[in-house]
Amino acid sequence: MEFVVIFIIGLFIGSFLNVLVDRLPKEESVIRGRSHCEKCKKDLVWYDLIPLLSFVFLKGKCRCCHTRLSCFYPIIEFTTGVLFVVTTIFVRNNFQFLIFNFQSILNFQFSISLIYYLFIVSSLIVVFFADLKYGIIPDKVVFPAVVVSVFYLFLNPNSLIINHLFSALGVCLFFLVLFLGTKGKGMGFGDVKLAFLMGLVLGFPNIVTGLYVAFLTGAIIGCILIVWRKKKLRGTNIPFGPFLVLGTLLAMFWGELILQKIMLVLH
Repeated sequence: MEFVVIFIIGLFIGSFLNVLVDRLPKEESVIRGRSHCEKCKKDLVWYDLIPLLSFVFLKGKCRCCHTRLSCFYPIIEFTTGVLFVVTTIFVRNNFQFLIFNFQSILNFQFSISLIYYLFIVSSLIVVFFADLKYGIIPDKVVFPAVVVSVFYLFLNPNSLIINHLFSALGVCLFFLVLFLGTKGKGMGFGDVKLAFLMGLVLGFPNIVTGLYVAFLTGAIIGCILIVWRKKKLRGTNIPFGPFLVLGTLLAMFWGELILQKIMLVLH
């Protein structure tokens, strides 16, 4: 029952993340102005904003102009709900709780860790879809996540702060070299800043796993798109941010397991 509540909370947070995904790249205010249809500009009423259900009841179309709505809206909401449940299980396992219930929230360290990881996951969701839709990794998401991560590392007695800081600096320098070496064509500066956050969150050796997953999935998807679209490599622009986010999430939740599998393959 508790996980159902967490999932529902995630759905509503996902609805807000939709706003961030659409407005931050356009440098629009996220607190002023009601949600509206991008086509007819009509403000949405409250029953058009119920996560998932409104999209289903409206059959994926605007109530006023009947323009088809982006499928990103329900995808982001559902993804957030699922990842909130996965994150809660991850934090629970780290604290060795056999079950998750609202009594466990009274544990201060557990609550701080849960809030932190839910915040990081939410930030990564915005980065994933903002880069996928608009090719932009919003600084207004990455910078607060970096600040929160630094504070969390300092306040958490179980964290290896030196490990995470050096991981962040190392991977940031690596991406900066790629950015300068390709003159921004092979790697955007937003990826450099995201890599710093990635190192802060994961630390070593999870950062290695995260990068491995990111570059591997990026290469596979890139090759598929190039063949499918029949475009030359130079003419194909594929944002790398979503792959970095995917690598971060997989390494954060299952980093040790993935690293073990990689080592078995290498041997």
